[in-house]
Formats: sequence, structure tokens, C-alpha cells
Amino acid sequence: MSAAPAYSEDKGGSAGPGEPEYGHDPASGGIFSSDYKRHDDLKEMLDTNKDSLKLEAMKRIVAMIARGKNASDLFPAVVKNVACKNIEVKKLVYVYLVRYAEEQQDLALLSISTFQRGLKDPNQLIRASALRVLSSIRVPIIVPIMMLAIKEAASDMSPYVRKTAAHAIPKLYSLDSDQKDQLIEVIEKLLADKTTLVAGSVVMAFEEVCPERIDLIHKNYRKLCNLLIDVEEWGQVVIISMLTRYARTQFLSPTQNESLLEENAEKAFYGSEEDEAKGAGSEDAAAAALPARKPYVMDPDHRLLLRNTKPLLQSRSAAVVMAVAQLYFHLAPKAEVGVIAKALVRLLRSHSEVQYVVLQNVATMSIKRRGMFEPYLKSFYIRSTDPTQIKILKLEVLTNLANETNIPTVLREFQTYIRSMDKDFVAATIQAIGRCATNIGRVRDTCLNGLVQLLSNRDELVVAESVVVIKKLLQMQPAQHGEIIKHLAKLTDNIQVPMARASILWLIGEYCEHVPRIAPDVLRKMAKSFTAEEDIVKLQVINLAAKLYLTNSKQTKLLTQYVLSLAKYDQNYDIRDRARFTRQLIVPSEQGGALSRHAKKLFLAPKPAPVLESSFKDRDHFQLGSLSHLLNAKATGYQELPDWPEEAPDPSVRNVEVPEWTKCSNREKRKEKEKPFYSDSEGESGPTESADSDPESESESDSKSSSESGSGESSSESDNEDQDEDEEKVRGSESEQSEEDGEKRKTKKKKVPEGKGEASSSDEGSESSSSSSESEMTSESEEEQLEPASWRRKTPPSSKSAPAAKEISLLDLEDFTPPSVQPVSPPAIVSTSLAADLEGLTLTDSTLVPSLLSPVSGVGRQELLHRVAGEGLAVDYTFSRQPFSGDPHMVSVHIHFSNSSDTPIKGLHLGTSKLPAGISIQEFPEIESLAPGESATAVMGINFCDSTQAANFQLCTQTRQFYVSIQPPVGELMAPVFMSENEFKKEQGLQGGH
Repeated sequence: MSAAPAYSEDKGGSAGPGEPEYGHDPASGGIFSSDYKRHDDLKEMLDTNKDSLKLEAMKRIVAMIARGKNASDLFPAVVKNVACKNIEVKKLVYVYLVRYAEEQQDLALLSISTFQRGLKDPNQLIRASALRVLSSIRVPIIVPIMMLAIKEAASDMSPYVRKTAAHAIPKLYSLDSDQKDQLIEVIEKLLADKTTLVAGSVVMAFEEVCPERIDLIHKNYRKLCNLLIDVEEWGQVVIISMLTRYARTQFLSPTQNESLLEENAEKAFYGSEEDEAKGAGSEDAAAAALPARKPYVMDPDHRLLLRNTKPLLQSRSAAVVMAVAQLYFHLAPKAEVGVIAKALVRLLRSHSEVQYVVLQNVATMSIKRRGMFEPYLKSFYIRSTDPTQIKILKLEVLTNLANETNIPTVLREFQTYIRSMDKDFVAATIQAIGRCATNIGRVRDTCLNGLVQLLSNRDELVVAESVVVIKKLLQMQPAQHGEIIKHLAKLTDNIQVPMARASILWLIGEYCEHVPRIAPDVLRKMAKSFTAEEDIVKLQVINLAAKLYLTNSKQTKLLTQYVLSLAKYDQNYDIRDRARFTRQLIVPSEQGGALSRHAKKLFLAPKPAPVLESSFKDRDHFQLGSLSHLLNAKATGYQELPDWPEEAPDPSVRNVEVPEWTKCSNREKRKEKEKPFYSDSEGESGPTESADSDPESESESDSKSSSESGSGESSSESDNEDQDEDEEKVRGSESEQSEEDGEKRKTKKKKVPEGKGEASSSDEGSESSSSSSESEMTSESEEEQLEPASWRRKTPPSSKSAPAAKEISLLDLEDFTPPSVQPVSPPAIVSTSLAADLEGLTLTDSTLVPSLLSPVSGVGRQELLHRVAGEGLAVDYTFSRQPFSGDPHMVSVHIHFSNSSDTPIKGLHLGTSKLPAGISIQEFPEIESLAPGESATAVMGINFCDSTQAANFQLCTQTRQFYVSIQPPVGELMAPVFMSENEFKKEQGLQGGH
């Protein structure tokens, strides 16, 4: 084998001694002078055994692809390296194959077994890349292989691989739509995924494959709302768009009652005297009709969606902001839609492409919700550097926002815009002035006079556009503007723009009675140039001739016949047909006499004034932010925005027994199924627990007592007394084992674990079979009851090994299940395999206890309120590590009050609490009075929801309020668990991801 060639990016790079030079063209002095030679060199590099050369070759190939160059002829050489052991080379090979696998399907199929092996690779990037390449080979014969690969990837431990599986679903569906049912099952599974990396991709797959299956979203709706803030920007856009349509089918319209109230308010305001005279009876009937519709109450899930999307208005991504804006526009009450205005105005500082899309949507919104953009009127002023399309859209928005108050400012802006050099923009400004004159009556004359002045402009396009707009305005008040019509008639000699000439002719013909002398002369001039006019002008000349023939036939009869004879031989079929029709209609004959009698009604009928409307008026039926809205035409794949339902569907379909997307809920779910860490029924198994505690527990008790005294956890006598009282209650419940315990468990709706349930159900048998063992352990168990519950829990209960092992799972792994433990009677544990148990106990004492005791020594009394800040009231707190009697999910916290002032402190109680979501507090009973020098202790419960967030609340007296907070150490939120080394290794093997 010859030595591998050396490659260098530097010009004139030389090879090693005895090695050939590749890529160097002596004639040109450069590297890879031709594509052909370059590809040959790359193939040779890929054929070597050196990974460094292969990696360099792949980097160059990928760089070629990035620059848009064709590298498809390298496919055979690249695909051979798909089995390369070098991870970096393999990644780049997969990148190349994703690009060219669809073009080189036959060669890609030869390596399909390698791709399948890649699906089992330990590296998640390789697994994902293999699936991506496999889904890029669009050959129907491998559909079963792709389906199997997607199903396996959907269960992969890596969220990145699961995300890639979601991306592969639409590819497979487009290749074979018959796989829809199986793909829906995969989508349903991935929708339940709690990872933010997967959420956006699976929703996109849902939209592509089965958007009609709205039932798949019900149970995942709240999870998607809560995950939305943490999903990547692309996924946020997809999820928000989907949830917008979902909400339109599941919730009632928040504006239904508002529209009803507005209608009644208008009727009341504009009510006539006749309406008032109808009497009180009609008023009572109307009042009874208004509440006929149920008052609107927003669904909590509807509010959840609005609340969780609102922070995304501050996103750096314009697409996300636009998605939230359209969601609020389509779903939010009118009073809340205004929050999107500021975010959209912020986007106007972005690139022109972003501005164009945003302004398209703002133009649509400003028609119905004008008020929310009025404070930002100046943000839509036009800059000279804006592109024409941006100028026209801003002009559209300014016109929509014009009202009685701001119209002077808007018209001054328009006056400036007319002097622009951009002719299209000037024409749009003139049209905007016409719209303002139409919508706001008090400025109509001002606008009309301004437009008439533009008729003397040197630019023909400006004059032509002004004529078209004036024509529309004159239709509103033709009798008052005869002089303007005369002025327009004189412009026919100068204006050459067909639309302007046609508009002038239509005005003269429509209002010929106002200009009886000028109209025939205009017809004479137009008859001379009839053959040279555009078609649109010829049609208006025929109309003018017909109207003048009917109103002033003496002067125009011959002219009309001349014009109709010219039109009869015109090249355009429409003009010839119009001329024949007009002749038969206006000139009496034997055949058309009956119709000619109604000619005046046909030609001179009064016509309604045109309404100048925005071109964006009817665009809101498209979902804002969509391509269809941008194009004002339904694009391929567009899904219609559903109408609001008349009655709200059942909201219980979104109820999930335990929300799986929050850690707090997962922990609570676990605590319901198992015995909680802080439980007031800790010793429910009674005799079984006593039987499990073998003689070694006595020495443990002594050592724990000594370590406890040094730890300072409960240093005050009052605290110990409270603990003793609690332990007396626990000891009483353990010794009785009566039906009250069972009732207590039922009221708390706990699911007792298998091992614990069996142990408690076999209590009677244990009492009979181990009476001697119980009598021996009675004194020891009584001593244990006098100790804090946190120490008692460190005694290794063998009968509870299953739930204790499950407690150690700090990760939220769905596939973690505790080992099945067969019920074993406690005496058997003590009597058999004693050596093995003692070995486990030795390991526990020597290894686990010190590590578990170390955080305890640092948890003593902590200051809550200093006596100086509290004006003589000093407050400390300790974690008693006992269950709170009111709620097993709460941590019991002892609050120690001391009065170092000279006056009594009265009315000590908890005030307002400012708590994060999920955290709750159970108040302590009010302390009526605390004399000077006295101390008191109260017990309160706090559910920290398995987080280290601080619980903020107020301590109040009759005269003062003090803001305090308690933040738990991490150790107070974990349950210590003891087990033998073998048990530990067994449980460790069940954990996934190791």
C-alpha cells in the first residue's frame, strides 16, 4: 500500500517525501484548478485508510454543498464510508446522504443495512442521522422498514432522536398515505412526551397527517400550553397556530355578549321619540330579551392559553410575536387585544421583509380594531428610505386609523407625500385622500379642493389619479360641483391616461344636465379621435353619445349615429356588440319599439355613490399570519379557521387525572401511590415495623440521639415537647391498629403500595406468630417513639423495601418500576439468612448513615425575623422533620416567637401570602398575646411542591406587619432510604439511561 497523500489548503502545499502531490495545478499555481480534478482528489482521499484525510474530504464536500455546487457524482465514494468508525466522519457522511439520498436512490438502497445498524448506534446524533437518511430515501419498497424505524425512534431515550422521528412522520405519510393509522398511533405517543424539544416537531407532524383528529389534543392541551414558553421558536409558531384553531372549536366566543350589548346600546342612543312613546312594556320586553343569552364566563383553559402566550410577545423572533398577535386577535376579548399593538409596532424596526408581513396584518387588524393602534399613529409615518410596498402599506394603515380627531395631522402627512418622486406612492396617496374624504364627511370639501388643485400638476399620472378619485367623490354631491365637472371637461385635450379620460367622459355623460353646453362639444372632439382611443375610452364615448341622444337629440343625433357607425366596424367584439345594442335601444324601430321606451330608465337611472373601501377589508376570514392571508388567496395546505361554537363542548375532555408535565404533579402522584415521606400515618404497619426493628436498632437509637443533640436541630425544650406530643399521637395510632386508621386512609384517598398493603393486612398473623418477638421489642419501640420521626425512618424496614426503593428515583423516568417483592413475614426475615441481613445493616451503618446525617447537622434554628427589625419580636424557625398533621404533603415547620420588648405583643397571625405557583401554606392558630420575656412555639405546614423556591408571607400583629420568607434546604425535600448493597445494585440496574 502506498503512502497516503498529504493535502494542504495553502497555495503550493507540498507532499511528504516520496508522496505524490494532489490538488496542485502547476500551470495555474492554485489548488484544484478544475472541478473534475477536485472530485478525483476527493474520491482518492475518501478511499484512504486515514480518518483524518476522510474527515478533511468530507468537510470539503459539505462546504461545496453549502456553496450550492453539485457533488452528486461523489455519492458512490461517500456512501462507502457510511460504516466508518470515526464519529465525525460518519456525521458528515450522513449530512451528505440526507442531501442526495433522494436523487441517488438505487445506491442509497445498497447501504440500507448500514443505516439500520446506525439506528442502534450508542451516539444519539448517529441514530438521528440514520433515521433522517432513511426517511429521505423515497422508495415505496422500504416503507415497512421506515415505519419500524420511526416506531423504535419514538421510544428512544434521547429527545433529539424522538424529535427526528416526528420529522420523519410527514415524509413517510407523503410517501405512503395508507400508513396513516399507524402514524397516528406514533403521533399520539409523541404528543404525550414531556420534552420541549419534541413538542413542536410532533405538533407539526400532527398538522400534516391528521389535523382533523382534535381528540388527540384534548388530554395534551394543558401540557402544550405550559410547555410553550420553553419550546424552540419554530415549535412555538407551529403550536400557537394549532392551538388557535383548537380554541375556536372548544371555547365560546369572548365577544358574543359584547356585540349584543353594543347593538342594544346603539338602539338606546339613537332611539326616536316614537320608540319612547311605545311605553314601558316594550322596555321591559327588551330588558328581558337581553339576559336571554347566558352571561359569558371564560373557560379556565381558554384563559390558560391567553396567559401562557402573552409573555411570548417579548420574543426576539418576529414569527413568534406574529403568531401570538394573531392568536389574541382571533381569541381574546376586545379589552385584551390591545396588548399586541406595542409588540407589532416594535417589529416595524426590523428588516423590510418582516415589516411587509407585519404591516399586512396590521392593516387587516386596524379595520376592526382601530383603537388599539391609534396611540402609535406616528410609528406608521413614512420614511423616504422605505421601499414602495412598505410605503403603500403604511399609507393603508394611516388611512384606516384616520378619524375626526387626527384627520388634520393625517392630511398634512398626505400633503407631504404627494410631492414624492415615487409615482406609485403618489397615486396611492391620492386614493387615500379620497378614502378619507369618503369616510369623514367634514373634510370632504377640503379633500376635493386639494384634488382639484392637483389637476394642474405637471405629472400626468398625478392628474389622472386625481380625476379618478374626484369622479368618485362627485357622485356623492353632483349638484354642488358643476364647476368642477366643467373644469374636468376641459382636461380631455391634455390628459392621455385612458382611465382618466374614461372617468371624465362618464362624469359628463352622467351629469350632462349640469353641463348642457359643454357635453356636445366633448362628444364632437371624441368622435374625431374615436378610432385612436383605447377600448375603455371607446366604451365611455358610446355611453356619452347614448345619454346625449336621449337628453339633447337635436344637437347630438348626427354625432351619435356617426359614433355608432364607427363602433360598428371596430376590431373589438365588445365594442361592436355594445354599438349594435345601443343603436337598437335608443333608436326606435318596429322590432325594438317596446324596449326603446325604457331607454332613459336604463341609461339615466340614478346610481349609488361608490364606497371607497380598504382592500384588506375581507382578508380577516383568513387566519392572520398565514400565507393565504398574505396572498389574499387560499394557498395549498391552508386550514380554514373554524367558527366559534354556539354551545361550549364538554370541558372535561381536557381533564387529566394527574398532570404529567410538571415535576410537582409527578412527585404528588408518586406520593399518592406510596407512603409519603412526611406522613402522619408513618407507623401504620405497627407490629410489623416493631418486628422488623431487630436488636441493632437500640444501638442505632443511642447513636442517633447523641448526634441529634449535637446537630442543634431542636434545641429548645418547647420544640421537644411538641415533638413528643406528636409522637404520642403516632404511637397511639400504631398500637391500636383500629378501623379508624383505615377510615383515615380512605379519606386521604391514598393508594397503599403492594408491599405495605400486604404487611398491614397480615398484621393479625404477625401478632400471633411473633408475639414473643413483639414482647422483646416493646421497650425498644417505645424508646424509638420518643425520638424524632426523621431518625425513626432510617431504620431499615425490610417489608417496605419496594416503596422505599421507589422513593430514590429523583428523575422523572416513566419506565422506572420497583421490583416486585413477595410478602414475607417479619419473623422469617429475622430468623433466616441473618448473616446476609447483618451484612446489609453493616453497610448501611458504615456508608449511608454518615452521608445522610451530614446535612442534618447544619439544619438548626434559623432566624426568620430579627428582634430589632421586629421591634422586640424575635422569630426563629426549624424544620421538625415530622409530618404535618393537616396534610401529609406539607413540611412541618416550627415557628418560635420571643418577646424581648417591654410591652405585650397581641394577635400574632399569618397575613397575606405571595406564593409561587404550586406552593401552599397552612396557617398556625393565632397567638392572642405574648407577654414581655415570654416565648411561644407554633406549628405551620408548607407544601414546597418539591422546589427550593421561598415561601413568602406576612407575620402580623395588631399593629405591625413583617414580610418574611422561608426557603427550604434541599435535604428537607428528600427522603433517606436504607438498603443493602445488593438491593442498591438491583435498583440501579432498573434505572434507565445508565
